[in-house]
Amino acid sequence: MERVESSPDDYIASQEPDIRVVLEELHTLISAALLDRDCCMWEGVFWGGSEQQIIGYGNYSYTRADKTEVEWFVVGLARQKNYFSVYVNAVEGKSYLAELYGPRLGKVKIGKSSISFRNRAEVDLDVLREMIEHAGRIVTTET
Repeated sequence: MERVESSPDDYIASQEPDIRVVLEELHTLISAALLDRDCCMWEGVFWGGSEQQIIGYGNYSYTRADKTEVEWFVVGLARQKNYFSVYVNAVEGKSYLAELYGPRLGKVKIGKSSISFRNRAEVDLDVLREMIEHAGRIVTTET
C-alpha cells in the first residue's frame, strides 16, 4: 500500500448513494475524533493480497521488527465488496484496540486491527468514536 494523490472526498463521492451516506458519516466521525490529523488515500495490495482503496487518517512512521521504516495510518476507512471496514492501528499493552473495544462495538467482525460490518446499524458509533479518540492519544503521528 502507498499514499496516492487522489482525494478522499472524490473516493466517497464516487460510491453508490447508499454506500456514500455511510462513508460520509464515518468519515465525519473519524475526522472529528482525530482532529488536526491529516487524511489521504492509500491504494495498493493490502493484507490477504487484495487490491484496496483506503482513506487513512493520522499518518505516522514506525520501525518493523526487520528494521524497515514504514509509513502507515492510525485509522483507515474502506468499503469492500459486501462490508465497511475501519482499521485501527493502535496497541495498548499487548492488545490491539479493536480487540479491546470489540465486545462493545455491536454486531461487527473483529480482527487484530480491523472492525467490519455490513451496515451502519450494526456498529455502535459512540464506542467507535471512543476507540478512535483513544488511538489518537496513544499513537504519535506526523503533522
